[in-house]
Amino acid sequence: MILPRLLVVTDRTQAAGPLPDVVARAVAAGARAVLLRDRDLPAGERADLADRLRAVLDPVGGLLVVAGATAGATHLAAAEPFPDPRPDLVGRSCHSAAELARARAEGCDWAFLSPGFPTASKPGYGPALGVEGFAALAPHGPPAFALGGVLPEHGPALLAAGAAGVAVMGPVMRDPALVRAYLAASA
Repeated sequence: MILPRLLVVTDRTQAAGPLPDVVARAVAAGARAVLLRDRDLPAGERADLADRLRAVLDPVGGLLVVAGATAGATHLAAAEPFPDPRPDLVGRSCHSAAELARARAEGCDWAFLSPGFPTASKPGYGPALGVEGFAALAPHGPPAFALGGVLPEHGPALLAAGAAGVAVMGPVMRDPALVRAYLAASA
């Protein structure tokens, strides 16, 4: 499966309303892939939320990726063990060439490479990579999506630097209509 150039990452603490409503507005604006990140939810609540988000994405042929899931499409934290058996689709968060090489060796379908730009959401992962840093690291792993502080205007330069696309959390959680700007910039 080829992932779209924009992956929306959830964070209900930043969401401009109930998360299913925010995701529905992002999907209405053109989003077709969503990563359910909110790992702090109890398992039952998280499963219910995943079902509600799938109900939003399924009618448009969208993809729901669930962080840490053991089946379907999953996204793993940098240090999280690789699941056995392998889910259908697997991505991994990466912050260095070594982590990207690990993701490639594991057969990950994609990687999030962060932090792309200064952001309050990704503290503790070193200085922002910027476009040049992203370009230097991205070839070490699977197709890489820039995450962290990415604004629509960064899209063209990141794509030119080898990004498969961008992953966005805060800006879209706060204003789902921004999906249009990200899609236009990443076309």
